Amino acid sequence: MAAISSLRRLLTQKIRTPTGCLAYATHGNVVGQTEPKQPSFVGRHFLTLKDYNKREVEHLLWVAADLKTRIKTAEEKYKPLAGKTGALYFQKRSTRTRMSSEAGFSILGGHPLFLTDNDVHLGVNESMYDSAKVISRFVDFFLGRVYYHSDLEEFAEQASIPIINALSELYHPLQALADLQTLQEHYGSLKGLTIAWVGDGNNIINSLMMAAPKFGINLKIATPKDYGLESFVIDDCKKITKEHGTNLHITTDPMEACENANVIVTDTWISMGQEEEKLARLKAFEGYQVNKKMTEVASSDWCFLHCLPRKPEEVDDKVFYSDRSLVWDEAENRKWTVMAVMLTLLKDHVLKTPKPRF
Repeated sequence: MAAISSLRRLLTQKIRTPTGCLAYATHGNVVGQTEPKQPSFVGRHFLTLKDYNKREVEHLLWVAADLKTRIKTAEEKYKPLAGKTGALYFQKRSTRTRMSSEAGFSILGGHPLFLTDNDVHLGVNESMYDSAKVISRFVDFFLGRVYYHSDLEEFAEQASIPIINALSELYHPLQALADLQTLQEHYGSLKGLTIAWVGDGNNIINSLMMAAPKFGINLKIATPKDYGLESFVIDDCKKITKEHGTNLHITTDPMEACENANVIVTDTWISMGQEEEKLARLKAFEGYQVNKKMTEVASSDWCFLHCLPRKPEEVDDKVFYSDRSLVWDEAENRKWTVMAVMLTLLKDHVLKTPKPRF
C-alpha cells in the first residue's frame, strides 16, 4: 500500500513549465515543454504499423505503459474520452479483441457500440463509400475486425474519423503492439532480441515484421512450404531491417529458426475462414509444434508468446503452461495497447510516468 501511495503522489505532483503552464511531473516529457515534443496522432488512421516510424510506435507503447501504471497500479480514475463514442465492427468473432477494446474504451470514459454484419449494411446493402460517410457523422472512431484489408483501406479513404484495424487477413497491428509491450516488460528493453516465428505466414508475423526491426529486434521466420510470407511483406521488412541494422532470416526449418532465439512465437495454423483447409494444413505443419526440443536450442533466457486461442498441436502443454510462457500478460496487454491507440487518435495524452527503455 505504501508503494501505491508513493506512486499516486508522483503521478499527481504538478510542476510549472517554462511557459508558465501547470503540468504533471514525469521523468519523461511534460506537456508544455518543447524538447522533445511528442508526436500527435489525432485524426490519423491505424491500419498497419508500416505507417508508423520507430518514435511513433515507441510513443504508443509509452502511452500503453502509462495507462497501465496509472489505472491498474495506482488506481487512478482517468476518463479522458468521456462523451466520445466508438463503433466496434466485427465480421469475425473474438474474445480478446472485443473485450479489450470494449472494456478499454469504457474505462477511458467512452461509449462503445458493438456492431456485426447483422447490425449494419456495411458494403452490402449500402456502398462502402456511403457507409463511411454516414458512420463518420455518428461516432468518433471506427474499429474494424474484417476479412479483407482492402475494405478497411476503402473505408478509411472516405471516412472523416480515425479507422483502427482490429484484424484483417494481412495485418493485426494491435496484437503486435501487445507483443512488444509484453517483451519490453519482461526483458526491460527490446534492442538486440531475436524473435523466432514458427508457423503460418499470417497477419501476426506480417505485423511483427512491420514493427519489431525498428526496435533493433532480429527476426528468424520458419513457415512450411506453400504457407510462407507474401513477397511484398518481405520486401517491406527488408527495407526496415536495412534502415535499422537488424537481420531477417527466412527458413522452412523450425529448429533453425529457434536456435539462439530469445522469443519463440507461434499462432493458430487454421484461421477463421480456413476451416475447409484443416486436414491439408495439419499435414503441412507436421514438425512445427513448439516443444521442448525447440526451447533447448533457444537462448537460455527464452520465452514464449501466442496470441490465442491456442490448440495443442501448435504448442505442447509443457511450453504453453511453463513459467517461460508470457501468454497471459500478452493477452492482458491487448487492453492497454488498444486503449493507447484509441486515446491518441482522439486526443493528445499527458504522460505522467517515466518512458520505458526500448
